[in-house]
Amino acid sequence: MKFTETTLPGVLRIDPKVYEDARGFFMETHSRRVFAGHGIDVEFVQTNHSRSIRNTLRGLHYQVGRPQGKLVRVIRGAVFDVVVDMRRASAAFGKTFTIELSESNRIMLYLPQGFAHGFCVLSDAADFLYACTDYYYPQGERGIIWNDPDLAVPWPVREPLLSEKDRRLPRFKDIPPDDLF
Repeated sequence: MKFTETTLPGVLRIDPKVYEDARGFFMETHSRRVFAGHGIDVEFVQTNHSRSIRNTLRGLHYQVGRPQGKLVRVIRGAVFDVVVDMRRASAAFGKTFTIELSESNRIMLYLPQGFAHGFCVLSDAADFLYACTDYYYPQGERGIIWNDPDLAVPWPVREPLLSEKDRRLPRFKDIPPDDLF
């Protein structure tokens, strides 16, 4: 596996080594020993799988009280993936990182605690997997409105399919200090 630091300190792009032949492919997606050797010494306690149709936008979500680190990847289709630094002490506070994750490029991202995350589906459908370092904690669920002009995320869609919850999220500048890291 190849681990590459992104423009957000702590967020790593992971390119797995893929063994491919006429029968298909094999790749290792997680090895605690290998990850720890690259500074990711965490335990993933919950794995989630979502399936969404084209133009679905999920996010930008994060969790306080019991923050989660995440290892994310797409196993079917393609998404435009977005990460926002929510750590007040970070030089990248309020900055974003975007990347396309797809079944064909097989790129994974590791996001430590302190980041908001979201994605928009680029293909007809996408299956998205994310392993989390803590359990889902509904009381700590927080988010940022997808089209916050201060973040200026270059989303590939103007009228995404959103949940009612995601339509009502606040702008980054309106997030209370207790809901930041």
